[in-house]
Amino acid sequence: MASLPLFPLGTVLLPGARLPLQIFEPRYVSMLRDIVDGQAERLPMFGVLAIREGFEVGDDGVRALHPVGCAALLTQAASLGDERFLIVCEGTERFKLEGIENAGTDYFTGEVSWIEEVDGDRAVLDELSARLRREIAAFRRATSADDDEAPPDDNRELSYWLPNVVNLDLGERQQLLASDDTEARLRLALRLVRRERALAEALGAVAPPPDRPMNLN
Repeated sequence: MASLPLFPLGTVLLPGARLPLQIFEPRYVSMLRDIVDGQAERLPMFGVLAIREGFEVGDDGVRALHPVGCAALLTQAASLGDERFLIVCEGTERFKLEGIENAGTDYFTGEVSWIEEVDGDRAVLDELSARLRREIAAFRRATSADDDEAPPDDNRELSYWLPNVVNLDLGERQQLLASDDTEARLRLALRLVRRERALAEALGAVAPPPDRPMNLN
C-alpha cells in the first residue's frame, strides 16, 4: 500500500503516454506545489483516475472513480502567472485505488496498491504484436492517418500504444489500462483497431490527427 495525491480527470492516462494539463483550480495548484516541494524525498508524481461520469467527483468520492489508475510523473511545468500553470506528465505505473485517506489537504489522497505488470508467453506476444502492427498499418492506409510515429518494438509498450493512432472512448481506454496482462491487452487492441479499420473502409472516414502534448518552451 502507498499514499498518492489524486487528480480525477475525464480521461484515462496509460503507461508511457504524455498528458498535458492546465492547472488553475486552487486545490490542484496546492497539490502541484506539494509535489514539487517534496521532490527531495520522492518523485514528483500523482495519480490520475478517470471519473465514471461527467467531470467532477463531488460527494460520491471513491465510487465516482474507476478503480484502476495510472501514476503521472511530472516532467515539465511552466507558470502562466495568476496561479495558473501548464504541466506535462508521463504515465508510469498502474495502481488500484483501495480507498481515500484523510491527509489534511483540500485535494484527494488515495490509498493505492501497485499493479504488477504481467506479460505472458513471449512467442505468443511476438505474434500478437506483429499482427497488431499490420492492423495499425492497414488502419493508417484506410484513413490516411499520419504514420510519422512508428509503433514501439516492446510488446508491453505496444499494448498501451493504440490511442496514439486510433481515437478510443474513455471506456475503451480504461479497458486497456485495466487489462490483466500484456497478452489480454494486445488482443483487445487488435479487436479495437480491426473494428475502426472496418468502419473507416465502409464509411470512407479520415482519421483526425492524434493529440500531441503542448510545447512549454
